[in-house]
Amino acid sequence: MKNHKITFSQALDGYTLYFNSRHLSPYTYKDYCNTFRKFANFLENDPPIEDITLKQVEAFLAAQEVTNKTILNYHTGLSALWTWALEDGLVKEQILHKVKRPKPEKREIKPYSEVDIRAMLGALDKSKSYTRRGKKESDHSLSTAIRNRAIILLLLDTGIRSSELCSLRIHHTDLTNRHILVMGKGSKERMLPFCSRTGRALWRYLATRQDDSANEYLFLTDNDTPFVRDHLRKTLWRIGQRASVSGAGVHRFRHTFAINFLRNGGDPYSLQRLLGHSTMEMVLRYLSIAQADLDKNHKLASPVDNWRL
Repeated sequence: MKNHKITFSQALDGYTLYFNSRHLSPYTYKDYCNTFRKFANFLENDPPIEDITLKQVEAFLAAQEVTNKTILNYHTGLSALWTWALEDGLVKEQILHKVKRPKPEKREIKPYSEVDIRAMLGALDKSKSYTRRGKKESDHSLSTAIRNRAIILLLLDTGIRSSELCSLRIHHTDLTNRHILVMGKGSKERMLPFCSRTGRALWRYLATRQDDSANEYLFLTDNDTPFVRDHLRKTLWRIGQRASVSGAGVHRFRHTFAINFLRNGGDPYSLQRLLGHSTMEMVLRYLSIAQADLDKNHKLASPVDNWRL
């Protein structure tokens, strides 16, 4: 029998079966598929996966006009594919191990201020003002205010990721003991506490969902479909627009939770567990910001300095 080489597209079909059998995050798979699609378009004529060279992978990564963080995501996706292909005997070596992993840029961490959060919470009930021909400027009430208040307080109070919030189901919420069960990266569960105010906001929202089963997703869109990351991003952006808060987004809630946790006396190791980080790298960045705040506040409050003793 003639030896048949598995093409790149055929390898993707096999990897899809493998990925689905492991019940990994659909968000991870979506990111991987984006990488595979871009790489397939870069290649010519769907070559056998074993014939794809190191130079082709390097050329693909070099041709992408995106951030280093995105390049790293492409590298991670292709590396996962090649690791599977090596274990399945489709390739002879893991060529991605020979490609240098880019270091993502360290972007500025910009938490929300208390003023920002209060402005966003105050912008939930009404739409942005608008005018119609021949009529006075007006607005209208929004039916999503109760849901969006629960979303904002839960993000701020727990620091969960957007994918984690979108994956929550009603039965993951324990209002009595004030905990939520979150499925994090790598399919790792963690139980997170929330305060009574957040609990009241969740109770108020769930009162509007009393006919839904416990297995339904916790947060639904206006069309009664589960939230996805892009819809959550747009929802918060629109709230930010109404509240005149620039750059409103999901990850800023995570930053805000982390920095205020440390400012208010929380320890870094507990924060690492709450955020679901595998290393302390990001926590140390939060810690440096919190420490800078303490140094600044001490300078303002020091009696020795202020009294010029």
